[in-house]
Amino acid sequence: MASDNAMSSRRLQLVWSIKQAPEAVLRIAFASTDRTRVNQHFGAAEGFAIYEVTPDKATLVGVGEFPEEAMDGNEDKLAAKVDFLAGCAAVYVMAIGASAIKKLMAAGIQPIRVGEVDAIDELLLELSGAMRDGGVAWVDRAIAAQAKAASTDRFAAMEDEGWQG
Repeated sequence: MASDNAMSSRRLQLVWSIKQAPEAVLRIAFASTDRTRVNQHFGAAEGFAIYEVTPDKATLVGVGEFPEEAMDGNEDKLAAKVDFLAGCAAVYVMAIGASAIKKLMAAGIQPIRVGEVDAIDELLLELSGAMRDGGVAWVDRAIAAQAKAASTDRFAAMEDEGWQG
């Protein structure tokens, strides 16, 4: 039996084919000063860590740093942060104001408030599990939207190439 298990772990697995869509990948941002904990208010955030998350792993793909700002006033600070987060499915924050929520939602980014200082590693594990197992509404919506966009992009590319059915 041990040889059967060893043999099965050595089998090749086709990662992508016409019949199987590529694995879902979500870009997720965390408002953080130290890249290990969610510890910032969105509007006053001095830094964001961006990860690409799959059901099996998470990879740090970007870090943004912003000058220290007061909590109130200066609505321009929100636009710069929302622009930086373009392409992210969600952003985790300690706190967030109503105008920032509106700007993020308009950009297709789900704001998620954490109650205490949460470790980014633990949140990434939860996200991977939610992607694998389903049942978290915003994660399910983000994956469905991504699949729909990928399908639309594929057909648009075939049309551009003059593909005939």
